[in-house]
Amino acid sequence: MSRIRYLVAAMAVGTLLVGCGERVGAERDAPGGQATDSGAAMGSPPGDPVALIGSWTVTEVDGGAGDVLRLASDTDGGLLLFGRCGVRMGTWRAAADGLFVADATDGSVSGNARGCGPGTEAADAWLRRAAAFRVDGDSRVLLDGQGVRVARLLPGAKPTPGPNLLPSLAEPPTVTDEARRALASAAALPSTLTPARRDALLGRWVPADGRRDGPQAPYVELRDDGEWQGSDGCNGQSGRWVAGPDGAVLATAGPSTLIGCDNVPVGFWLSAASRAALDGQVLVLFDAQGKETGRLRRDS
Repeated sequence: MSRIRYLVAAMAVGTLLVGCGERVGAERDAPGGQATDSGAAMGSPPGDPVALIGSWTVTEVDGGAGDVLRLASDTDGGLLLFGRCGVRMGTWRAAADGLFVADATDGSVSGNARGCGPGTEAADAWLRRAAAFRVDGDSRVLLDGQGVRVARLLPGAKPTPGPNLLPSLAEPPTVTDEARRALASAAALPSTLTPARRDALLGRWVPADGRRDGPQAPYVELRDDGEWQGSDGCNGQSGRWVAGPDGAVLATAGPSTLIGCDNVPVGFWLSAASRAALDGQVLVLFDAQGKETGRLRRDS
């Protein structure tokens, strides 16, 4: 294939998932007194993912309370997490079936608050746990893979941009046609294929056609803790992923190196996918429009 040089760190309209399966978006009685959302327990729909676009004050959360989470289209900053010690950038994705995945991977530390300094990271463990969302009046609720509330997001937040961020990225994001297209409902899978369940996706996958154009073997490995890692044959890649019913799958892609070679962009295949299905032993990934992004087979 032609020489490709790319960075799979685009701010895609883009966590730690444990036991998600087909239960994402439906809450249950949580152990240990953990909060659940009554609307979800009654089976009400999660809401339009476009409704997540905005600047939100983080509340009802274990760590990170008072932070500001800005969710926008990839051309308008993507994900920005304004915390006590600085700003972190990342990616997020969401779907009409209630799936949500996010990853804050890159950040700067302001050093203005007590305990902040070089190497300090904003607390975002709660964000990494989020695997689903629902609209609850004016607020938005993030849930983990068991349907337990992770955080409640309140509208109207006004973050401070700081010295290393464009002032426009602290302004409330707008809903554009591009954002609506990116968050539109995914096309159904072809009837001849079997929707891939989460447990069937776990493991290490390589290109189905056996391509190996770079110095290393290209692969993606989907881990049970909601992380994925891989290589395009030249560059290491990683991110987070979540799966749901009817073959629904969403993944983010973090920073990558930029070594140029004749690569196989398996990480992009995954991060661009909205559904996954099995064609016999072959895993087929589809984008939201129903176009194949790639085919993989298990690494033997």
